[in-house]
Amino acid sequence: MIKNDFYSKESLGAAYRFSLGDFQLSRGGSIKDAQLSYSLHGELNAEANNAILFPVMFSGTHSSLKHYIAAGLALDPERYCIIVPDQLGNGVSSSPHNTPSLNAMSDFPALDIADDVEAQYQLCQSLGITELALVTGWSMGAQQTLEWAVTHPSMVKRAAPIAGTAQCTAHDGLFIDVFTQALRSDPQWNKGNYLASSDVNEGLNRLATIFAMMGLSTQFYKQETWRNLDFGSLEEFISNFWQAWFAPMDANALLAMADKWKQGDCSRPYQNNLNTALKRITAKTSYIAFSEDMFIPVQDCLFEQKLINDSELFVIDSLWGHFAMMGLDKSDFSEINTILSNLLESPC
Repeated sequence: MIKNDFYSKESLGAAYRFSLGDFQLSRGGSIKDAQLSYSLHGELNAEANNAILFPVMFSGTHSSLKHYIAAGLALDPERYCIIVPDQLGNGVSSSPHNTPSLNAMSDFPALDIADDVEAQYQLCQSLGITELALVTGWSMGAQQTLEWAVTHPSMVKRAAPIAGTAQCTAHDGLFIDVFTQALRSDPQWNKGNYLASSDVNEGLNRLATIFAMMGLSTQFYKQETWRNLDFGSLEEFISNFWQAWFAPMDANALLAMADKWKQGDCSRPYQNNLNTALKRITAKTSYIAFSEDMFIPVQDCLFEQKLINDSELFVIDSLWGHFAMMGLDKSDFSEINTILSNLLESPC
C-alpha cells in the first residue's frame, strides 16, 4: 500500500464507504474486504422512488462532475436522492494502491464493468432502493449505465448513457492500448511496483498528452478555443489543464480502470450477442453523443441506440469533443442538463 493524498476526503470531499466483504469478481479472483466509496446528495423519499445513480468516468471520482448536482438543475438534490459511486479501482474505492496484502499494487485483480454494477446494486439494496428513477453517466459511466439497464431492467426506469458504449469498439480499444503503453513506458513504473504515485510522473504526462490530442476536436485547437479558459498558450493549456489533471493520480488505478474500459461488453452473458443484450433494456433511454468525439464517435452511439427500444439519440455539437461533458462550455452544460431534465419529467 502507498499513500496518495489526492484520493483523500480533504482533496475530494467527504464520501461514505460501503463494505462489500470478500467480493467475487467476474473475471476471477476476489478483493478481500472490498470497499465501495460513494457520495450522497439529497434524501430518499418515503416511496423510495426518487433515487438517481450517477456513476463516474475513467479517472473520475465522486467529486469530478459535482457541478451537475445542484438545486434547480436536472440532478436536483431537493427533489432526488443522487448517488455517485466511485468505480472499483478508481483510487477511492478498493484500488491497487489502497488495498493491503495479496491484492496490492501490481497484484490487484482484473475488474469488469459488471463488478461495478454488482457492487452498486448491493449498495442500493442496503439503502432500501429497489427502483432507480434514472441512471446516467459519461464515458465509462455510460458503460455502467448500459450495464445497469441490461442487468436490472425492471429496476432502471430511465437511462441516459453519455458518450459511451455497451461494448467497447476495436478503435476505442486501440486508443486504450496507446495511452496505457505510454503510461507504462515510464522507467519508474517498475511493472506497477513503484514506491510513490509521483514516481510515474513522466508516464502520466505522456498519457495526458494523448488525451489532449484525442479528447478534443481538431477545430478546438485550430480556433484556439483553449483561450476561453484564460490560457495564454497551447503549452500552458497542455501543462496546466491536461497534465495537471492526471499528475496527482495513481498509475495502477488508471491502468485498472483502462483495462475494465477495454473489456467492457454487456453482451457476454448473452452469448456475446449485443442485440440480445440491449433488447433487454426497458428503461426510457436518452442516448447522448458529442459531434466531434474521437473516443466514442456519434456513429458508435447511433449503432447501439438503434438496438434499444424506447430510445432516442441526442447529438450535441461541440468543439470540446469527448470532453464536452466537462461542461466548460456553458452551452454544452445547458444542453446536457436540459436533456436529463426532459427525461426525468417524462413518463415511464
